[in-house]
Amino acid sequence: MKDAAARRYSTGAMIFHWAIAILVIMNWQIAERAHHLEGAEKMAVYGYHKAWGILILALTLGRLLWRWMHPVPPLPADIKRWEAKLARALHVVFYVLLIGLPLGGWLANSLSGREIDFFGLFTIPALPVGENKDLGHTIFEAHHTAGSIFIYLIGLHILGALKHTFFDRNGGIFRMLPFGKVPG
Repeated sequence: MKDAAARRYSTGAMIFHWAIAILVIMNWQIAERAHHLEGAEKMAVYGYHKAWGILILALTLGRLLWRWMHPVPPLPADIKRWEAKLARALHVVFYVLLIGLPLGGWLANSLSGREIDFFGLFTIPALPVGENKDLGHTIFEAHHTAGSIFIYLIGLHILGALKHTFFDRNGGIFRMLPFGKVPG
């Protein structure tokens, strides 16, 4: 059993992974719905999108700290070299997006002269960047595009996990779950 545990991610890594994954998908859906609304209702829904984004940023920073203190398990021995490189590159891109998207959103809000309300608990002040609504709009557009790319990359990640689980039978998704078989 200890051998199988060494091939799984730690419980903390699993919690961070699934919490962030759920929040990212949820937040993407919130943004998609807000995009089709008007006026005050649109701004209220985007307010939730912004607050969840800040929470995703905080959890991602926590996850990075956790990862630094808890080594990741080795990849299965049967992973092809190109698959390992793709997986590592994708994880780096995920971290860049998990940090960059919330920071970009915060920056765009700041340039538009807006603070971020964190679920009514407190207000996150605008960054000290001055007001430039045109630049803020450009960053919002880049934020939207990067968010769409992120969703496609998440799909790629899910397909890879399913391939490794059901075709390669090397544990795939079970490395990030507390159950299921992770072969030696």
